[in-house]
Amino acid sequence: MARKKVSEEVVTKAPVVEEAPKAEVKETVTEKKTRTRKAAAKAEAPVAEAPVAEEPVKAKKAPAKRAAKKSAEVKAAVSVQFSGKEYTTEKLVEIAKDVWQYDLGRKPEDFQSVELYVKTEESAVYYVINGETAGSFAI
Repeated sequence: MARKKVSEEVVTKAPVVEEAPKAEVKETVTEKKTRTRKAAAKAEAPVAEAPVAEEPVKAKKAPAKRAAKKSAEVKAAVSVQFSGKEYTTEKLVEIAKDVWQYDLGRKPEDFQSVELYVKTEESAVYYVINGETAGSFAI
């Protein structure tokens, strides 16, 4: 039994080594990396260079844009024939302008757009001028 006592004493007298928590170890490694980076940054600090005279920047001219090819406009002539009468679209627009100016008493420069509807069986043209004034005239 004496042997048991000796081994127990040896075990109890052995120095106890405490393990450092893992978080502390990681902080230590991080601190070392930071110190290393700071030292490297100081070593690589840029040396003040003499100012270099800059050449004036010349503006480059933009290349000339090519004119877009206009699609050929279709020329159309519309004539309405009925009961021995004939009216072109130009003539009907001219009559609508006269109605605007003389019948309605409006200024000719206020005439901006017109929509015409020809009803041959009634010998009438219905109009909408500037999208708001509507009426009709006989042809």
